[in-house]
Amino acid sequence: MLTTTEMKKPAAMMRPLQGRTALVTGSTSGIGLGVAEALAREGATIVLNGFGDRMQIEDTRQKLEQTHNVAAFYHGADLSKAAAVGEMMDYAKAQAGGVDILVNNAGIQHVAPVDEFPPEKWDAILAINLSSAFHAIRAALPGMKARGYGRIINVASAHGLVASPYKSAYVAAKHGVIGLTKTVALEVAQANITANAICPGYVYTPLVEKQIEDQAKAHMIPREKVISDVLLKAQPNKRFAQVTEIGALAVFLASEAASSITGTALPVDGGWTAH
Repeated sequence: MLTTTEMKKPAAMMRPLQGRTALVTGSTSGIGLGVAEALAREGATIVLNGFGDRMQIEDTRQKLEQTHNVAAFYHGADLSKAAAVGEMMDYAKAQAGGVDILVNNAGIQHVAPVDEFPPEKWDAILAINLSSAFHAIRAALPGMKARGYGRIINVASAHGLVASPYKSAYVAAKHGVIGLTKTVALEVAQANITANAICPGYVYTPLVEKQIEDQAKAHMIPREKVISDVLLKAQPNKRFAQVTEIGALAVFLASEAASSITGTALPVDGGWTAH
């Protein structure tokens, strides 16, 4: 594992996020991994978090280090538990000096009518999609204030701005994430700390590909029909966003150029929420 010291370069070769540490929850695959890769490309030390095969995660961590010449770490905190979130933040401080860029991305989903929604699923979704962001932000802010810099980027959803049937817990959690983002932004506005939410529509990931396959089999319709008439029905541009697009926005929000952008919910949804 490379050390932060080994990552140092002459000033002329410094990348924009060199010397910053970014912790990205839910970053062992999908959107989170795309964001971690984008931040690493700009020089940030990375702390990964998420579930998965430990050998694959270690391979991902090593590839981040080797490809982007940054230090990368991993903590497998179960974000449904407040104590585990605290342990993860302590780990980031011990290994990488504290979190400068916090990306709360982890999320889970369950679909059911409200009157049939399992209470345990509601509790789990609220814990991981909303409460974990609160616990991580609460732990990160003292260090950010002390260093005079912080970027909090919460990956919400188009469902943080509009609702869909059968997703009560997810919609409630994502609306809550946006409310939390605005509150934090107001509280730290004079401390050179920003808080913003990215609100993606459908983003092409392996999980979405599986949804396409499952829906095609369940409804016995072509793959293209699933994409245009089911998944992207509410998305006017009729295309999936790419993880690289979310990563690029996260890099911008972490940059000095975005110093005056705070308390916002930025849709990346192909016009979905413009209806």
